[in-house]
Amino acid sequence: MSRNKTAGYKGPYGYQKRREGDGRSCVRYKCGLTNTIQDVLRQRPGWMEVKDDGEWDFNWCDVGWLRENFDHSYMEEHLTRKNLMVKNLKRYRKTLEREAGRIEASKCDFFPRTFELPSEYHLFVEEFKRSPGSTWIMKPVARSQGKGIFLFQKLKDIMDWKKDGSRSEEQRDETQVESYVAQRYIENPYLISGRKFDLRVYVLVTSYIPLKAWLYRDGFARFSSTRFSLTSIDDQYVHLTNVAVQKTAPDYDPEKGCKWQMQQLRRYLTARHGTETIEALFKDVDNIFVRSLQSVQKVIINDKHCFELYGYDILLDQDLKPWLIEVNASPSLTASSQEDYEMKCCLLEDTLHIVDMEGRLTGREKRVGGYDLMWNDGPVYREDVNLETLGSACFTANTHLGCVNDRKKQLRQLLKPFPGKKRI
Repeated sequence: MSRNKTAGYKGPYGYQKRREGDGRSCVRYKCGLTNTIQDVLRQRPGWMEVKDDGEWDFNWCDVGWLRENFDHSYMEEHLTRKNLMVKNLKRYRKTLEREAGRIEASKCDFFPRTFELPSEYHLFVEEFKRSPGSTWIMKPVARSQGKGIFLFQKLKDIMDWKKDGSRSEEQRDETQVESYVAQRYIENPYLISGRKFDLRVYVLVTSYIPLKAWLYRDGFARFSSTRFSLTSIDDQYVHLTNVAVQKTAPDYDPEKGCKWQMQQLRRYLTARHGTETIEALFKDVDNIFVRSLQSVQKVIINDKHCFELYGYDILLDQDLKPWLIEVNASPSLTASSQEDYEMKCCLLEDTLHIVDMEGRLTGREKRVGGYDLMWNDGPVYREDVNLETLGSACFTANTHLGCVNDRKKQLRQLLKPFPGKKRI
């Protein structure tokens, strides 16, 4: 780690340092990745890439670099590791019930019944026996892209965890068994053309204390390539929507891909169910973002120079109830199509606008490009909203997920041009 006079930003893949008052306009950056973020950084006016051990102001790096250069307390994945996410949500729900009552606590009922194995195997068995024949899904707590995931309906399919639970602590240490979560499978997902899908939504957190979070208007729905059925629980192309899985399907068409842009999905749902119903749905999704962030607010290290870009995975059921499936600290920036590439480039450009290494913002903005400020130590409301008519059911108002993203027009009005550059 360079030792120049800097402050830092810890982002989705690493730790970035920011010069303070050295009088130079150039932003020196490093990037250890070769996907979309590298393209965005290279095209940013006034930014210059440095190599090897050169001094830098902004470093977009991988988790390995972080672990090598920083205290491990920075690496606690309180929200993005599957078992820790559920643990923190359960604790937060209990706190709400104790301090605010059951109605308030019920607003956290957006994640499926979940147990960590092998440590909670016996608790899981008790729950499993209450609803025989139901479907559960097993997920490794620390893997991604659908690796190691499988569905099951019988206890004999997970006997390895039962065996491990009967061993002594010393025996378990000698043969480390990978931790999994066993999660109640959503057996009634909302289907389009008979296929299951989930939502990938981007949330940028620039501060935890106080909590300040931005929601990006764009995102996408990821579809399975095979029609949904519970009679084929071993078919990953039916149940797993991860692009890394779906692109290996025999009938996968790389030209068509397996994604809808968020605007397309919102238009489809509105046409089928009406504006009022879908507005309520997206407010429920907003609630997931804010409650999940509040659940880890007191345990995540807060640094005024840090930000995190999260990729939320949300599943809808037939009743249009949204379920939180996973939160990703390193959402994939690899594009699966030209449309996907353009969306991710805009997302990353606007992320850099908010991080604001150039000092072009006032700090009072409610919108920057495709991002809308949804929480700033309390809910953020649109200027055109009458607060008296919102009612207690509305959690946030300044969110536009899946709405028109006229980011270029907005940025032209908001940002002063870079030195020596025309307005964008």
